[in-house]
Amino acid sequence: MNTILRLSGAAIAIFMLAAPAISQEAGWTDSIALKGDVRLRHERIDEDGEVDRNRMRFRARLGLTADVSEDFRFVFQLATGGDNPVSTNQSFDGGFSTKDIGVDLAYVQWDANDELTVFGGKIKNPLYRAGGVPLIWDGDLNPEGFAATWESGSLFATVGAFSVEERSASDDSLLYAVQFGNEFDLGDGGSLTAGVGYFAYTDTIGNSPFFNGNPRGNSVDGAGDYLFEYANAEVFAQFDTSIGDWPLRVYAHYTQNSEVSQEDTAYAFGARIGSARGQGTSQFSWTYQDIESDAVVGTFNDSDFGGGGTDASGHMFKAKYMLRERISLGGTLFINEIDRFQGIEHDYSRLQLDVEFKFN
Repeated sequence: MNTILRLSGAAIAIFMLAAPAISQEAGWTDSIALKGDVRLRHERIDEDGEVDRNRMRFRARLGLTADVSEDFRFVFQLATGGDNPVSTNQSFDGGFSTKDIGVDLAYVQWDANDELTVFGGKIKNPLYRAGGVPLIWDGDLNPEGFAATWESGSLFATVGAFSVEERSASDDSLLYAVQFGNEFDLGDGGSLTAGVGYFAYTDTIGNSPFFNGNPRGNSVDGAGDYLFEYANAEVFAQFDTSIGDWPLRVYAHYTQNSEVSQEDTAYAFGARIGSARGQGTSQFSWTYQDIESDAVVGTFNDSDFGGGGTDASGHMFKAKYMLRERISLGGTLFINEIDRFQGIEHDYSRLQLDVEFKFN
């Protein structure tokens, strides 16, 4: 705990001492940019032994970016979904009840120089995910703490120290992470991004699973508390090229938890073709994932794959089409096997159909 307090104090001191006063000459509105999006979704879930489920959901986000000075920026965003750390979706239910909105992002960004950027607050996840796979981190996860990213030519690195759970009766759980990588130019428009990383949580054994006490596939004792620590090495690679006018991306990500002797490995690989970035464009992807029970913390990886958490394997198929410049149609199909380690392996499938609207 003392370490994170020292890091926090140092970062706050740097921000306070280095930030110049906001210019009085320019209007304050000139420094602010708004952005937002709304997504409507129909979802069907089919799990062996359970009643089939159909539901309508939506996601709405509204954010602003304020340039405090040439090198300081403040980012703030509200989102639906309540307090779930890995989902901003809100179901149409509750008898037309008012829906929850929470703080999704609230951080300060300092561009120290052309190579180094420092973040503090509830920040966008700075850690690299090959192909964007949610093997370790859900795409909606925004950690809380401090991070720094560095880029020099083709090299890049990220370090972070995050506060996961503050406890009054026992030690806090922190998350430390570091990544290193390089983008190799392969010629003819091709590139390979590859790297390694390490991340570790503190004080998980004997404490309740993060967020709501649901282990999400992780091993727990009779009281429902974590049985193991989580300290992971990771390797990742992403190859980008094109086939004619179609961008092609092939990716793989692997991680292993060194704190357990079984059910310790997770990996993903897949490919994406196309790029839905302008009217009439489209993209398609396929990913296979296998996430053993204690390979990663189940609270923070994909909230949809296998119903969320670990102890799941199978396929993800995605498609997206840009109907207009800021309006897209999309679909995702999950075909998974879950609860293998629990000895009750069975099928799980989920279909999501989306229409999304953006503005900025």
